[in-house]
Amino acid sequence: MFLPIVAYGSPILRKVATEITQQYEQLDKLIEDMWETMYKSNGVGLAAPQINKSIRMFVIDSEQIFANQEPDEVGTFPDEPGFKGVFINAKIINLSGNKWSYNEGCLSIPKIREDISRDETVTIEYFDENFLPQQKTFNGITARVILHEYDHIEGKLFIDYISPLKKTLLKRKLDDISKGKIKMDYRMIFVK
Repeated sequence: MFLPIVAYGSPILRKVATEITQQYEQLDKLIEDMWETMYKSNGVGLAAPQINKSIRMFVIDSEQIFANQEPDEVGTFPDEPGFKGVFINAKIINLSGNKWSYNEGCLSIPKIREDISRDETVTIEYFDENFLPQQKTFNGITARVILHEYDHIEGKLFIDYISPLKKTLLKRKLDDISKGKIKMDYRMIFVK
């Protein structure tokens, strides 16, 4: 089922999400719905708070970034062919490598994109969709997508990394998003 995306301004996007157990009600269905919602919204990642669930879970698919690259872009990112997976109760173990900027956007903050500096590599512990423990290291664009979604379960947004001046310049657009004064191709939940 395609779920509505929570828009900027909703308090759930600023809460630190809670861990879940393997007995979480209809977990398989929720994961399936998150995949459907992410793909139909043209996203590469989706965190549970973005669908109004304050739980520590997110899905990512950076493989589609590489599948959509132009021939002259092949090899731009060191982590090709990307990664597709479910992250439950994730915990960052280590950040390393050089910081690098990339133009990020967010399904909860539509029509706003900004260059955000993040670490090149992340080592993360998590449970997969079968609740099997994992510890993996990711780099490049996949690390970036993971860090962006991880921020969501920590109550952070990508705009938290921009300068106060840029945030001030975006205030009207952000206010319009939170009031529902925006048209999108996907359903959204707005704070009124």
